[in-house]
Amino acid sequence: MQDFGQAFSLAFQLIVSADPTLSEIIFLSLRVSLSAVIIASVIGLGIGATVGIVRFPGRGAIIVSLNALMGLPPVVVGLLVYMALSHAGPFGWLHLLYTPTAMIVAQTILVTPIIASLSRQVIEDLYIEYREQFLSLGVPPKMAVAALLWDARYSLLTVALAGFGRAIAEVGAVIIVGGNIKHVTRVMTTAIALETSKGDLALALALGLILILIALSVNATVSLLRLNASNSAYA
Repeated sequence: MQDFGQAFSLAFQLIVSADPTLSEIIFLSLRVSLSAVIIASVIGLGIGATVGIVRFPGRGAIIVSLNALMGLPPVVVGLLVYMALSHAGPFGWLHLLYTPTAMIVAQTILVTPIIASLSRQVIEDLYIEYREQFLSLGVPPKMAVAALLWDARYSLLTVALAGFGRAIAEVGAVIIVGGNIKHVTRVMTTAIALETSKGDLALALALGLILILIALSVNATVSLLRLNASNSAYA
């Protein structure tokens, strides 16, 4: 077990030297999480916008369900995906278990309710503001959804950020369906857990610092985009 000072020193050396093992883990983490967030955004934004605008029987139950699903236990999702993708499961013939694709599936299931629920609230609040105008102009629901999604794009980008934060920090589900296989399915969170248990704090700290840097970078980017949008609106 290294002392903390030495561990931090080695961690910075790994980052500065762009250690191949470190880089491989980071790129796989970003590929898996970004893929999951993109898929979840396509599904979740559509669901959120539809539920936010259209009034239909059972809408309240769907809203409650979406809010409840935001707190899905990751290990339960991992278990269900594992069972579905195992050789005895309905999708075992796809041979996706212990692959990055299985990890993307698990993260998509976890992130979709978050994006759907948060985007529903954003779109519904905006729709209340524009509802009378849409009705007076006879705007059909599909065009209204498209207009609101575009008008709320910066707020929805923040929603996607929340989903990305959930995905990139996930460990329970991905380790069940991915297996934490070196050079195949080892991502930042699973690698941190493994290296910490082995006592290799340098790599674990390096990955932890990268995780924090990614979170700060994404938040800063979204803040700048929102600031630019506000400046453009008042220009």
